[in-house]
Amino acid sequence: MRRRYVLAAFCTAAIASPGKLLAKPPPGRMHKIGWLVPGTESSQANLEEYRNGMHDLGYIEGSTIETLYMYAGGKPERLPELADKLVAERVDLIVTVGTPGCLAAKQATTTIPIVFASSSDPVSTKVVASLARPGGNITGLSLMASDISAKRIELLQALLPELRSFAVLWDSSNPGMALRAHEAELAAKQVGAEFFDAGAHDLESLDASFVALSDRQPLALLVTVETFTNYHRNRIVEFATQARIPVVFEDRSFVVAGGLMSYGPRGSAMYRQAAVYVDKILNGANPADLPVQQPTKFELVINLKTAKALGLAVPQSLLARADEVIE
Repeated sequence: MRRRYVLAAFCTAAIASPGKLLAKPPPGRMHKIGWLVPGTESSQANLEEYRNGMHDLGYIEGSTIETLYMYAGGKPERLPELADKLVAERVDLIVTVGTPGCLAAKQATTTIPIVFASSSDPVSTKVVASLARPGGNITGLSLMASDISAKRIELLQALLPELRSFAVLWDSSNPGMALRAHEAELAAKQVGAEFFDAGAHDLESLDASFVALSDRQPLALLVTVETFTNYHRNRIVEFATQARIPVVFEDRSFVVAGGLMSYGPRGSAMYRQAAVYVDKILNGANPADLPVQQPTKFELVINLKTAKALGLAVPQSLLARADEVIE
């Protein structure tokens, strides 16, 4: 059974300020966009949503605009070098995703406009000065929303009323996820659940986290969405199934891959909205005056096949709240 999708919607009340306009390219030269991608080419399905968004806005690749992609291949240490290459290529604008990508692009240039398609916590990580007034040359879309961790705990409680222990698996090397992990800890404590931090940053520490989770057997687990966890998506889903640990993910792609449940904004909508910001800046908007957008709508996806494999009976009340149910 599949229910209609509710796409993540974002406010679009961002208007260009009278700041310095982006210079038009000289005759015979198209605007050149640089994409700084933390992951691999094959793992970036959302990039197609960005391309579709640009096409809908009237941009034709190779005809009215040129795009240069730099892939870090899941190795964040490569991002600064690749950002410098984009600057050397004299791109007119850089688009990126994730806190490491944002910080690398920001470090590489203070003059080339930067748009991030998603960032976990752009204020605390000093990517921007504030959500309302980003300042500098960078703006974009944030994954953060108030009480979202508490909402995920609430959904797990609807499935597991006796939620006495809870863990979070996240990329402990990503500063943008530190606040997310802390909020998950606070949410667990608010419902009286024991909390375990299963942060990892490479394959060795991920395997160590799997061993620790198997030993502790928390009643539920939250897995964040970022380059690291996306890269190891199948490994994480396989572990959770074998360990029989119910997991709430932040992105539906994990549920499509066999995970139990996800709740969060839809990444495809964010990438399309990034195209809107690119268009605004190419048409003269100042990034410093374009507010960082936060998600306002979220989708709940449940995999009933996985629930049955875990021996869980999903309440009808929870199924009724789902935007998509996979059987």
